[in-house]
Amino acid sequence: MSTVKSFSVGYNPINESNVFSSGDYISGQVTLELTKDTDVRALSVKMKGKAEASWTEGAVEDLEFFFSKEKYFSVKQFLIEEGQGDTRVSQGCNVYPFTFHIPAQDLPSSFKCNNGVIRYTLEASLSRPMRKDSKAKAEFNLASKSHWSIQSSLRVPQQGATEKKLKLFNSGHVAMDVNIDKTGFHQGEGIEVVASVHNKSSRDVRLKYCVYRQCTLYADGETTQLIKNLVKKVGAAVPPSADQTVTKFIPIPANTIPSISNCSIITVEYVLRVYLDVKYATDPQINFPIIILQSAKSFDEEPPPAYLSCGF
Repeated sequence: MSTVKSFSVGYNPINESNVFSSGDYISGQVTLELTKDTDVRALSVKMKGKAEASWTEGAVEDLEFFFSKEKYFSVKQFLIEEGQGDTRVSQGCNVYPFTFHIPAQDLPSSFKCNNGVIRYTLEASLSRPMRKDSKAKAEFNLASKSHWSIQSSLRVPQQGATEKKLKLFNSGHVAMDVNIDKTGFHQGEGIEVVASVHNKSSRDVRLKYCVYRQCTLYADGETTQLIKNLVKKVGAAVPPSADQTVTKFIPIPANTIPSISNCSIITVEYVLRVYLDVKYATDPQINFPIIILQSAKSFDEEPPPAYLSCGF
C-alpha cells in the first residue's frame, strides 16, 4: 500500500461566480493523507499564470509547427521548508493552509481553445527521501478588469447601412440601416438590434443575425485565426416593395468568454453580423465589433481570509 493515500490542493471561492481578478487574495489548502508516519523533505505550493499558443500548417511532408508562450507570474511558498532536514509528518489527514496575493497587474482573462490557452493554476509538490516527487494541481478562473476603466466608450451606440442592387434572377434593390445601442455587453446580456429594411426588389428578404468569436493566435512572426459562431437568429420575412423596422434582441450566452486584448499572443474579439438573406444573390451585411465584459457579480468579493499571516 502506498504511504501517500491522497495528495491534493484546493482553494476557497471569494464570490458567487468563483472568479478571481488581479489584486485579489486567493486562499486554500494542501491536503496530505498518509497511511503511516512519513519523513517529508519539502512541501510547497506554487501559483502560476501563463499563456500558450500553438498550431501546425502544411502537409505531412512539410509540416510547420508554431509555438509561443507568455509568462505572467510564478510565486512559490514552502509549507514544509526544504534544506532543514526531513520533517516527520503524522499518519492521517494533514491540512496546510496558504494564501497568495494575485499580482495587481493587467492580467488577461482565463481562456481555452484547441490551439491556445491562458491558464492560472495552483500546483503543490511533495518531496520525500528516496521517492519520486508527488504533484497536485488546481486551476482557477481569472477575469480581467482591463475594459472596466473605459466603460464610457463602451456605451457609445453603433450604426451601419448597406445597399445592394440585384441582378440575374432578381430585380430592384434592397437596403437596410441598423443600430445597436452600445458597444460593450456583459455576459448573459441581450443586444437590442433595430433594423430598417427597404425591400424594393421582386422577392422576399429575411433578416438574419450572428454573433461570432474571432480568436487570433501569434507565434514566430505568424498568425492564425479561429472563428466560432456563438448565436444565430432568424427574423421575419420582409415582402417585396415594403419597408419595415424590426427590433430583435440577440442574447449573449452567460458562459461567453470575455474579450481579450491585453495578451500579446492571444486576442479574442467578437462581432455581431446583421445581414439580409436574399435568394440568388450575395447577402448584404453589416458587421459590428462588440466587447464582451465579465458579469458584474463576478467582482462582488467577500473579505480576505483571516489567516493572511501565512502568505508567501
